[in-house]
Amino acid sequence: MTVLSLRAGEARKEDLQQRGSRATMTIAAVVITKNEERNIRACLESLQWVDELIVVDAESADRTVEIARQYTPRVFIRPWPGYGPQKNFGIDQASAEWVLIVDADERVTEPLREEIQARLSAGVPPDLTGFEIPRRNFFYGRWIRGGGIYPDYQLRLLRKTAGRYDEVLLHEHLRLRGRTERLVSPLDHDSIPSVQDHVKKMMRYTTLGAQEKLKVRSSVTALDLAVSHLMTIIRTYVLRGGYRDGVRGVLVALFAGMHTFVKYAKAYEILQARGMGCEGRKSY
Repeated sequence: MTVLSLRAGEARKEDLQQRGSRATMTIAAVVITKNEERNIRACLESLQWVDELIVVDAESADRTVEIARQYTPRVFIRPWPGYGPQKNFGIDQASAEWVLIVDADERVTEPLREEIQARLSAGVPPDLTGFEIPRRNFFYGRWIRGGGIYPDYQLRLLRKTAGRYDEVLLHEHLRLRGRTERLVSPLDHDSIPSVQDHVKKMMRYTTLGAQEKLKVRSSVTALDLAVSHLMTIIRTYVLRGGYRDGVRGVLVALFAGMHTFVKYAKAYEILQARGMGCEGRKSY
């Protein structure tokens, strides 16, 4: 046997190995929940194609767990440790090579499913460890295109061993080792169904946002309270094109401004409780 034929044989063997690894590549979906009975069914319906479906529930008081168990036996119930740690726990339960992180109010569209399956089945270079997915955010029943809200890329598809979430209280980050690429097909996010939902979400998130803000600064000034929310409104509605979404664009911009104002107001209140003045100085 010649050296050339030996090399050809080795090349064929390597090609077969690569094809085999592509054929057996698996994917798990991780969903974290807390009182999500309104959303969880549609979410899990959109994930029936994955090899593993994992739900991590933070002791819901509604029918979330009951509904989730209709779709998967892998439902874990544990106290709420924070967004990042809860997602990390879910990732740890997966045995698949790839993990897709999905929130309960999100839906994997059919084009996104097809794109994910096509990319993974075609083979992924070892240095490519994650994919960012464009997200379509729906406010009051309509996809919002302006205001800096789209394409809202989210790093959600990763090799299981390549990354972990940090422990930031709000808007946790996935810390990934390796290279990422972007997918084209969208993930749908039923973010704000109604004004009432918007108020509830704002009040919850501004509390976490105020706590995070005070990790990096020790004062809240009168300028923060008087001006920051106005700048948020202008940036959202004018500079980022929120006006293109009509009345919903106005609502989104004003709520964004209120979010900023309430966050700083809550941070100021926390400082007051600590005995600090508006500029962060001790009050006597």
